[in-house]
Amino acid sequence: MKREIYIVYSLIVSVAMLAGNLYAQNRQLQVHLEGVFSAKVSLMPMVGAKAFKPLYESPTVKPGETLKISIPADQLPGQFVLRCDYQEREGSTPYPAERNIIVHEQDLEMWLRPKAINNPDSTFFQKGEIENAWLARFMQNNTKRREQLGLLQSFLMNYDRPESAFFKEGAAEYEGRRRDYNTWIAAQMEKDKNAFISNIYGFELLPALSWQGSAEQRMESLLEHYFDHIDLSNPLLIRVPQLRTWTDQYVNIYGTRATSPAIRDSLFTLAGKRAIEKARTGHPLVYGWMVDYFYKGYEGFNISSGIQMLEPYLADPRCLTSKRLEIEKRLKGIESIRPGAIAPDFQITDQSGKTSRLHDYKKGAAYKLLLFWSADCQHCLELVQKLYPWYLETGRKNRMEVLAVSLDFTDVEVAKWDNARLKMDEWKHIHARGGINSEEASAYYVLATPVMILIDPATNKILALPETTEQLNRALKLK
Repeated sequence: MKREIYIVYSLIVSVAMLAGNLYAQNRQLQVHLEGVFSAKVSLMPMVGAKAFKPLYESPTVKPGETLKISIPADQLPGQFVLRCDYQEREGSTPYPAERNIIVHEQDLEMWLRPKAINNPDSTFFQKGEIENAWLARFMQNNTKRREQLGLLQSFLMNYDRPESAFFKEGAAEYEGRRRDYNTWIAAQMEKDKNAFISNIYGFELLPALSWQGSAEQRMESLLEHYFDHIDLSNPLLIRVPQLRTWTDQYVNIYGTRATSPAIRDSLFTLAGKRAIEKARTGHPLVYGWMVDYFYKGYEGFNISSGIQMLEPYLADPRCLTSKRLEIEKRLKGIESIRPGAIAPDFQITDQSGKTSRLHDYKKGAAYKLLLFWSADCQHCLELVQKLYPWYLETGRKNRMEVLAVSLDFTDVEVAKWDNARLKMDEWKHIHARGGINSEEASAYYVLATPVMILIDPATNKILALPETTEQLNRALKLK
């Protein structure tokens, strides 16, 4: 109980410090539309639970009108996507245009020409605006300074004669330029320290590298020093989308070394362990963010070893993960839903209203496949579009019965499912009311789709948890 109280208390204090105390009031963005017939204007945060979901939306704005958008304090400071779907002329097809903007301690006034939304001569803020103006100045100077460094680093990382005098001269040149560049970045961070955008600058810092050894050893050196210049004790890091981009790049380095799915899973688990251990020394919100990031990645790739690696961090009261309950539920699923275990039973209600139990459902086939999916899920559609024709091939339809459980929830999703299932009439289709929170999904600890469970109808034991049709084909030979 003490641990849970501490977690809640720490979260309240941290969030209050991050949002409430420093940035206690809403901010207003005024937009003056110019140069088009009309536009639909929306504003979306780039981080957090509402990332890339409209915080505000105005269906129709005309030139000469002033659009006033109130941005809640709990979203500040932050980076946002201002999107305009504009019609150049009456009746023309809407065309999208987007611009990233920063909102901090100033109300903003913006003159917007959607056709040139990122041209500072055509779309601009009021005089005296700080965050966006300073960031534009920094990025312009940074691009010039970093370009040659990037070329030199890429060349050195792939050069095959590190023992040569030429390579050593290049490495020395790079290190000198890197130090000068980092000194400049640090000076910019100090100069703009009172602005939110200074939290972005640090992601441009370049770590020291060891240029000795093979290309693989140089890559390992890059990974070892990847976190050296990031201030993980700064809670505002979770407010900038650059934290995700920067972590994506770190994980992608591991991904380039994978030669098989099994090695990929192992490397991604190692990447998560290293990154979380680094974040563990920093602010609890950054620590929790890192656990959340890797959990979502492991869930997306169905990397059970990665999810299991996260378990010890859930017991740490400093880890302010927002995914604690999801991870705990997923861990229970890994333990319970495994080959050899009895498949959880649940009631099946078909389209005619007839009910039965999963355990009693036997049609004489040697296998039954339980498929959790959603017609609104792209990965699911890719799977069923391959799985259904594969199933219809000679012999498979008679050997295996498919029970496709839809976890579609909204009216729009259910309508998509109704249309999709008609094209797969050889399967038995079940709609689980409640979607991801339904009895059926809860019984199998399903948090994301698609999920396949191959079951022995005679014993109701789980035979396999295939992820692809290829794995399913191999599993069908197990019995």
